[in-house]
Amino acid sequence: MLDTEPDISDRFFSDFDFSNGAVAAVSGGSDSTALLFLLKHHLDRTLPAAKLLAVTIDHDLRPGSAAEAQTVASVCAEHGIAHRTLVWSGRKPTTGLAAAAREARYRLLAEAAEAEGIRVVVTGHTADDQAETVLMRQVRAEGTRDERAGEEESSEEGRGLAGMAPVTLYDWRTCIARPLLGTRRAALRAMLKRRGIGWIEDPTNVDQRFERPRMRISLAGDDGEARFAQAIAKAGQAAAERDDLGRRAAALIRAFADRPASGLIRLDRVFAHGEDSEAAVYALRILLATVGGVSFLVDQARCRALFERLRSGTLCATLSRTVVDARRSGIFLHREARNLPAAVPAQDQALWDGRRRITLSDRSGGLVIAPMGAVVAKRSVREGDVPASLLRRALAAEPALWRGAERLDFAGGGDVPRPMASVPVVSPFARFLPSFDLLVAAAVAALIGAPPLPPLPFRGHDRDGAWAKA
Repeated sequence: MLDTEPDISDRFFSDFDFSNGAVAAVSGGSDSTALLFLLKHHLDRTLPAAKLLAVTIDHDLRPGSAAEAQTVASVCAEHGIAHRTLVWSGRKPTTGLAAAAREARYRLLAEAAEAEGIRVVVTGHTADDQAETVLMRQVRAEGTRDERAGEEESSEEGRGLAGMAPVTLYDWRTCIARPLLGTRRAALRAMLKRRGIGWIEDPTNVDQRFERPRMRISLAGDDGEARFAQAIAKAGQAAAERDDLGRRAAALIRAFADRPASGLIRLDRVFAHGEDSEAAVYALRILLATVGGVSFLVDQARCRALFERLRSGTLCATLSRTVVDARRSGIFLHREARNLPAAVPAQDQALWDGRRRITLSDRSGGLVIAPMGAVVAKRSVREGDVPASLLRRALAAEPALWRGAERLDFAGGGDVPRPMASVPVVSPFARFLPSFDLLVAAAVAALIGAPPLPPLPFRGHDRDGAWAKA
């Protein structure tokens, strides 16, 4: 075990509730190896009955990856730690490989945790990783800014400069925690050396064909420590600003947004005329992405231009696959009719149009899911305080289940009877929800009828406080 003071691991893990156990992502490098032994030290002292599972993801991208995973398995066996190797199998993309590998890694880690009934996965990301991430994003932002010289600076730069979140909710169910973000890699390696614990040096860490190794090498230069300190300070400031922006946007959504019908959001006209236009634009970007079923937020400058038009009066515009219909009675948002999914056989756990999670029963054979369409939507509209034309257009884009020409249910109109359930998702945060954005995501979930956030693996947590603290 690590030769360390009894309380040092508490500094990393004392806020976590590991009563359901923990999954440690262990590649075999120094950071994840230190994480594993620090976590084992903590659990042995404080919760010896808790399950600790080390998981190594073999991305199957290098000839030696399987042997490295076996080395990790041997180290774990030597120290009585349960271990599992999961392989990212199948064909790999020719472009966007890093992003695809990241997605596969977190998916496999979450599946391993869920299979064991564990709610939290911990990773070994360090302060060095954070600084590299911030500096890489800064370089990209500067390049983009040069290309659009004279334009308004994008708020995405500030969002990105917050770096990695201390906690991220993956797929709305599993917490990915990074407890070592405030710790230097050198300190972790020093602890391992004191106990004679080795680690694997990943050759890609020094391969200058990749962006991160190039940044890592540059931080080892003469001005590296100064650049590191600046990057960490910038990340802290940007994270605080992003968290605050999310809180303000959440408050606006709770105060001025409601859902008159499935697929239709109404904003009070006051929403566009408040003093906090920055938070209003951010809230609008998230709502547009959610209503349109888009996983990314629309460009801030384009949304700002739309917002300014909303201030001036009535309009009808389309942005982020969402129709924005501003009237005296409110600002209405609904999915546009173009590019809706074609009719397809219903599949369990499918994400339909980026907006709905479909769950099927055993009686789902031969069923087809397709948009409701204008004819059926017209028959479903009832008189109310919302213009019937708006209701029809919103409902026409909602999913319905069909057997031949027979419609079996009206998706989203209350409790959906079997054989299908159609559950809304907060599209831009459905896969990855950083702790910076927890409150605004929770506000949107409550608005659209999405499932609430799952219980959080923190001691004495509440839905707001624990994540804000994280």
